[in-house]
Amino acid sequence: MIDLFELGKYRFTLINLIDVLLVLLISIQLYKLLKGSLAFNILIGLVTIYLFGVLVRYFEMPLLEGILSQFAQAGVIAVLIVFQQEIRKFLLILGNSSFLGENKSWWNIFPWRWKIQDTFATPFEEIVDACEILAASNTGAIIVFPKTSEMKFIGTSGQLINADISKKLLISIFNKHSPLHDGAVIISKGKIKAANCILPVSENPAVLNNFGLRHLSAIGISEQTDAVVLVVSEEKGAVSYVSEGKIYEGLTTAQMIDRLTKDFSNEMLGVS
Repeated sequence: MIDLFELGKYRFTLINLIDVLLVLLISIQLYKLLKGSLAFNILIGLVTIYLFGVLVRYFEMPLLEGILSQFAQAGVIAVLIVFQQEIRKFLLILGNSSFLGENKSWWNIFPWRWKIQDTFATPFEEIVDACEILAASNTGAIIVFPKTSEMKFIGTSGQLINADISKKLLISIFNKHSPLHDGAVIISKGKIKAANCILPVSENPAVLNNFGLRHLSAIGISEQTDAVVLVVSEEKGAVSYVSEGKIYEGLTTAQMIDRLTKDFSNEMLGVS
């Protein structure tokens, strides 16, 4: 193995350098995934306990070392339970980013992929306009835009539609007298896939006391998946934009359309 350079007594080879770069890349992605969430604070706590354990072993404190070793034995299971949402989201991102991902541009060289991407026809202007009309009449609504999945597991909780997108149809679905108005609408590949869908509610204590059930559901689905959500407040008569567990209020119509266009520009072109 060829040595590249030495740092103290440690000799860096090409494999060592690749190893360090991969760990650095994974750490950066993990930081981006967890930043601003409750899980990030929990991760900091786990790192603190690990560093404390290193000090305990260094100073040879057998009692504390024994307690920490017992904690470490259950650590893997605890991490899987605590970070189940983040792990699910990480695997979703990893699957979409892999070279076998269906959204990769090279995948489109095959004959069965010779077609215009369906999401290219998604009329974001019409959807946002429908939300503004609903907001003006203080009619609540949740519209979910999945990026890498049609969310069939969420769609089956409501009414499957698979209809063309139109302003009138969206307003009709969320009409207060409609049997479908309570749940969320799923829009994917230029179609209204389902309505009256049940979404997971966020359990983040930072937002629990600040928003109602509709907004907590929008935040919850954006925490567990890569979906973007438009949510209309029945009380405030305002439209909010939700992404990666964060809610953006006070955006103009143009700003919401611009965000949607940018968030889905890669999918429109069939590029990941």
